[in-house]
Amino acid sequence: MTSFQAMVLEAPKTPLVLRTRTTRRLASGDVRIRVQACGVCRTDLHIVDGELPDIRCPLVPGHEIVGTVLESGRSDSRFRPGDRVGVPWLGWSCGSCAYCTSGRENLCSKARFTGYRIDGGFAELTDADERFCFPIPSEYSDVQAAPLLCAGLIGYRALRLAGDARRLGLYGFGAAAHIVAQVAKWQGREVFAFVRPGDDDARRFALALGAIWAGPSDEAAPEQLDAAIIFAPAGLLVPAALRAVAKGGTVVCAGIHMSDIPSFPYRILWEERVLRSVANLTRADASEFLALAPKVPVRTHTVPFPHTQANEALAALRDGKVIGAAVLTTASLT
Repeated sequence: MTSFQAMVLEAPKTPLVLRTRTTRRLASGDVRIRVQACGVCRTDLHIVDGELPDIRCPLVPGHEIVGTVLESGRSDSRFRPGDRVGVPWLGWSCGSCAYCTSGRENLCSKARFTGYRIDGGFAELTDADERFCFPIPSEYSDVQAAPLLCAGLIGYRALRLAGDARRLGLYGFGAAAHIVAQVAKWQGREVFAFVRPGDDDARRFALALGAIWAGPSDEAAPEQLDAAIIFAPAGLLVPAALRAVAKGGTVVCAGIHMSDIPSFPYRILWEERVLRSVANLTRADASEFLALAPKVPVRTHTVPFPHTQANEALAALRDGKVIGAAVLTTASLT
């Protein structure tokens, strides 16, 4: 057994606590990973703040993990000691239900999620099902790669579900949007960025990444959109986005949690507009996006914190003070 440090959520709505933990016997099919970096996602905030159901504590959050394999639970593992891998939000699915067998494992009713149902990466060590681990492109450092594993993957799935829209609106310009904007521009789309009113830093950031317009989310875009993706967890943005898209346009809600959507008149949904959500990701999403990212190439903008400062990183994210993505690093890297 090996001792390691982890930032642990002992009860929702309380700060994480630094604890010393001990490894358990490695299950067959799992790999043990020395965590080098772990992104800090808004979903981590929803978990820590008690906004998601059935949070089982004590829990180690974190689901944008990049690290090095130390050992495998079986001799015929896909990975060998020293391999660099990433671990995303979807950490396990049953493989046999109607969703799993039809390429929709993201909807598996028994699915388990890293940093929510499975201890995650706000720690020095973590164990993960090797089937849900992915090689990391060599073009990225550990810190640069971490946001790709949720902000990138969920953003990519949301972009695909938005269809082939040429004029794309992004509501909330944080970790996911700053990656999606780069992919969308590379695909030849026009990006319109909607930021928190008064957030000039985010507006300038969006324009620097190629948005052709950036403005506050309570203002209308200069022209109608073909689709919009909402990354901000604010339900009031749904009617705004529906009003912003043209006939036949699509509005994608990309978060796992959102405040209540206010009532709105049917006329802003009519004319074949589509309102849909994104739930989790599939392994196919991960394989496709991690192969695509270096081709764009996606450049992640990161703000690093030592893993022992997870509370500070979460607070900065909560207060809208992170431009790009916050990433925790292990002590050996700080």
